Amino acid sequence: MIIAAVALVVDLVTALLTYTMSKSSMNMRAAFLHNVADALGSVAVIVAGTLIIYFDWRIVDPLVTLMIAGYILWQSYAEIGDVIRVLMLGRPPEIPAHDMIGAITQIDGVTNVHHAHLWQMSEHDAAFEAHVVVEEGRWSDADAIKDQIKASLLYRFKLSHTTLELECSRHACLDAETFGH
Repeated sequence: MIIAAVALVVDLVTALLTYTMSKSSMNMRAAFLHNVADALGSVAVIVAGTLIIYFDWRIVDPLVTLMIAGYILWQSYAEIGDVIRVLMLGRPPEIPAHDMIGAITQIDGVTNVHHAHLWQMSEHDAAFEAHVVVEEGRWSDADAIKDQIKASLLYRFKLSHTTLELECSRHACLDAETFGH
């Protein structure tokens, strides 16, 4: 129980140090939740130890262990979605992909967008790549059109990592899907 009390103090101090940073980083949130789980474990050990010493309630030990495990599983379940989205290069939920395609096609000189891919690169950064068809007779404006698209994606959707393959309307991919291959 003495070791659990010392561990409780250390875990609470560490949790306080990581609390502010846990709001903006999934890694720091994991560290914070780990410290909270450790602190709760220390409290549970102190309570269970006291009940065993004074009342000989030995069943408390496995019950407390199950409660701690349940808390850890519950927190893991709550956090795992965002982590899996980054690891599996999933679409960022805050970026409406069809709205993004619509914004690109509204730019003067763009007739089509296809073979688009949008994915979460890291916790705070997404990436986008696509084929963009430039209107016939506007190929000389291709660089300016690409700059407009990139500026629009940055301004409207906070996308700073974009890769665009420009296609002349005469040589554009036929029957290409908007997203994917």
